[in-house]
Amino acid sequence: MADLKIPNLNKNSDKYFFKKKLSLRRKSKSKLINESFIMIFFSALIFYLIYLIPNKISIFKNLFINFSKLFANFLDSISYIYEICLSIFIIFSLIFSLILFIGSFSRILKVVKRKTSRLNLK
Repeated sequence: MADLKIPNLNKNSDKYFFKKKLSLRRKSKSKLINESFIMIFFSALIFYLIYLIPNKISIFKNLFINFSKLFANFLDSISYIYEICLSIFIIFSLIFSLILFIGSFSRILKVVKRKTSRLNLK
């Protein structure tokens, strides 16, 4: 019985590796506005890159046709992979840029709203 080792249940849990490294302070207004302008810049850049892609409508129209051709002729699929990847890139970049755009404007509105409400209280 002396060889029996009972696990120590009083140890702190190791679930949260970065618990002490999280910063609990709020970001300053200038940093929030700076980040939101950076978000606007990147979303506008993505919109511009999508704008430069020619024949977007025909790419989307041919998307399902290209998928069917891809499965039908696997050896000839190299020419269709380009259009499929391009349309997937357009979809994900549109979603990402919309999220950035909406997030930046909501952040600006929250910062401006917080500033005006504090002025009214004084």
